[in-house]
Amino acid sequence: MTTPAPTPTTAPDIRLVVLDMAGTTVADGGLVERAFDTAARELGVEPGTPGHTEKLDYVRATMGESKISVFRHLFGDEDRAQHANTAFEKAYGELVDGGLVAPVPGAREAIEELAADGRTVVLTTGFARVTQDAVLDALGWRDLVPLTLCPADAGGRGRPYPDMVLAAFLRTGAADAVRQVAVVGDTSYDVLSGVRAGAGLVAGVRTGAHGDDAFREAGATHLLDSVAGLPALLRGAG
Repeated sequence: MTTPAPTPTTAPDIRLVVLDMAGTTVADGGLVERAFDTAARELGVEPGTPGHTEKLDYVRATMGESKISVFRHLFGDEDRAQHANTAFEKAYGELVDGGLVAPVPGAREAIEELAADGRTVVLTTGFARVTQDAVLDALGWRDLVPLTLCPADAGGRGRPYPDMVLAAFLRTGAADAVRQVAVVGDTSYDVLSGVRAGAGLVAGVRTGAHGDDAFREAGATHLLDSVAGLPALLRGAG
């Protein structure tokens, strides 16, 4: 089901689609929280303590943001943040290698439909490149899209900054204007990055971290039950 946001806009012909990975096209079954537990322990924050609960709440609230930015907020100085980020990425990668990720139902088919309709698809993430590649390898998605981006590929700033969306726009040359870009994700940070980039269509999907209220507050133009409904939405908007 497609539910328009309170003030939907009519999108122009969408030529470039920027899709988030975890929670949007990839189901990871809560691996972010499990990997965070590992990272927190390495820095002396034990599960069950008030400090752990507070930090985990922040991790949940900032799903979609660049992970190093999250750890800088949580642990203060750069050395501790980098230590936590390295431990997190290592733990997440090991969980991925253990076969604990899968496509969101219909996600691969949606990406293939978008490409068949003549649209260019880019996959983005808040993880480091090594983790993004581990997920792509686990799913067999290395050749699914022409470009994948992590924060380091866009100058180091992840969501909610617009940098990855704009990097996709510049590197692919698929669209003549940012209004011909669609941005889709499961967090308010995904939505906000699309709004800040000036994307013509910005959709929140209900398969991940955040819900309708957060999407609307961030400025989503559309709400979707799943990325599987995106090709039909874009055919109607074109």
